[in-house]
Amino acid sequence: MTDDRTAPLRIGNASGFYGDRFSAVREMLTGGPLDVLTGDYLAELTMLILGRDRMKDPNRGYAKTFLRQMEENLALAKEKGVKIVANAGGLNPAGLADTLRELAEKLSLDVKIAHVEGDDLITRAGELDFQDPLTANAYLGAWGIAECLNAGADVVVTGRVTDASVIVGPAAAHFGWAREDYDALAGAVVAGHVIECGAQATGGNYAFFREQPIGVPGFPIAEIHADGSSVITKHPGTGGVVNTGTVTAQLLYEITGARYANPDVTSRFDTLTLTQEDPDRVRISGVRGEAPPPTLKVCLNRLGGFRNETTFVLTGLDIEEKAALVRDQLETALKPHPPADIRWTLARTDHTDADTEERASALLHVAVKDSDPKIAGRAFSGAAIELALASYPGFHVTAPPSDASPYGVYTASYVDAEEVPHIAVLPDGRRVDIARAAETRALSEVDEPALPEPLPDGPVRRVPLGRVIGARSGDKGGNANLGVWVRSEEAWRWLVHRLTVAEFRLLLPETHDLTVTRHLLPNLWAMNFVVEDILGEGVASQARFDPQAKAFGEWLRSREIDVPEALL
Repeated sequence: MTDDRTAPLRIGNASGFYGDRFSAVREMLTGGPLDVLTGDYLAELTMLILGRDRMKDPNRGYAKTFLRQMEENLALAKEKGVKIVANAGGLNPAGLADTLRELAEKLSLDVKIAHVEGDDLITRAGELDFQDPLTANAYLGAWGIAECLNAGADVVVTGRVTDASVIVGPAAAHFGWAREDYDALAGAVVAGHVIECGAQATGGNYAFFREQPIGVPGFPIAEIHADGSSVITKHPGTGGVVNTGTVTAQLLYEITGARYANPDVTSRFDTLTLTQEDPDRVRISGVRGEAPPPTLKVCLNRLGGFRNETTFVLTGLDIEEKAALVRDQLETALKPHPPADIRWTLARTDHTDADTEERASALLHVAVKDSDPKIAGRAFSGAAIELALASYPGFHVTAPPSDASPYGVYTASYVDAEEVPHIAVLPDGRRVDIARAAETRALSEVDEPALPEPLPDGPVRRVPLGRVIGARSGDKGGNANLGVWVRSEEAWRWLVHRLTVAEFRLLLPETHDLTVTRHLLPNLWAMNFVVEDILGEGVASQARFDPQAKAFGEWLRSREIDVPEALL
């Protein structure tokens, strides 16, 4: 890690989720110079998975992948002087830190290891009025990480900190920022938000992927400067691309409006500017920050019950009638002990006069949930299979009968930051309490900005909306976030007047009866839609097709609309 406090700090990220590319750690350490390597391993669903791991073994609860990556790469990181910061500690950062010390001893490495804890509130669930959770974790900020690095740590592992905090902590420690350096902190939060999802910033999951070769994208790097501005880039020679589009897409990912709250600062996404400096180099500047909110978000997961599913294949003629027949038969068979919830979905994947049997077939999906694993288990799947010789012509299913599997329910709560301990456990074992923010500001929406003049009337052509807009979508609990952007001022003048909430509901009928909020970001020629409750009780509950809304934006881009020919 460089000692020059005037030079930019090069922070690379090697993991965007638990299960990301295993080789990325070595690729980042060998691909070019770095000061810090980070990894984001935690998500709402991951906390549930780790909670079930901890039920089986109280010594577990951390990301095992990270430990294996360190077995292969800890010596290399030490040799290159690269600090490691990751939230892979999950529900047991102390346990992961101890295991890393054992690993370092086995490898004969002099590596100083620290961890951050305090986020796990499970033992205080009753006191804080949480309803019987399996996991309960507050999102901590960056100052515990900074404390560990200032104490000489080579590796810092944390539990549930915000995704950007693993980037903000090293920057705050390196540049010596104060708690009230809100603009600098906000800039680091924005840089962290861009790179924390790994290759999504370098061409992965990018709407305009056809415009340049993507291959296997390299992982992103943020060169953070002392004022909090940054340049997003990647190692030379790696796949993918970094441009204002890929960075905009990631900026819009899983946010709400212009204010993006973190425990240390609220970043104003409506103030930042993107500049393409060179190929694969995008500068982020101008970010303004405000005092953080007085509360911390808490991720709560509980076991919701048991679920099961069957998919019937319907081939050839009379698809709707075949679906109606088997649905009536199965629901009749289940009447003595009906599941608490049963949902049917017919996907018309069939084609007329198809040249293969698969292209001639549609899929009828039925999913059930119940608190009783027997009702959702073989009582359901067995009843479906028993229809095999007594139902529609061509009956078959995609999988044999199965037992029910447990599913989780995610909810978000908020607690006063004063209620949550934030503790840095330094390499020498000393425990340091991290002070709460001295100044806070309740989170609120910004006033809607003035709209630009609409485009003058002219000829239009009916085309998919994706001919003009990019999109990136994802989940926050039961809500879906869908960000869209355009690439010219003229397109923005059209889009901001055309893609209203009413038009959005018409284009995506699943949202018709749900609460939809539109947030505008004119500085990015972008807007973000938040659709409440479309994902039910979160990804683990599997409430809908595409339960994390990852392709929600691509559905919007595929919808046809009248677009001015001047924009085409």
